[in-house]
Amino acid sequence: MTQKVEAIYEDGVLKPLQPLALAEHQRVALMIRPLPPLDPDEILELAHQVYAGLSDEEIAEIEAIALDRSNFMRPAE
Repeated sequence: MTQKVEAIYEDGVLKPLQPLALAEHQRVALMIRPLPPLDPDEILELAHQVYAGLSDEEIAEIEAIALDRSNFMRPAE
């Protein structure tokens, strides 16, 4: 079965953007064709999808956590 899959190359590994119908350790052949970068409108649309299906309260909680710098600092030793 042939599948067309988009992936991102990151840290030396191709990471598919969707699940693959493959058995664990299945060998495959790849043909690599770079895609053009996303335009700003596509990036904005992807960002909006992050909050899809969440309530206003859930969105506010996520944003509060993201803006709280204490979540990103290690405790002083």
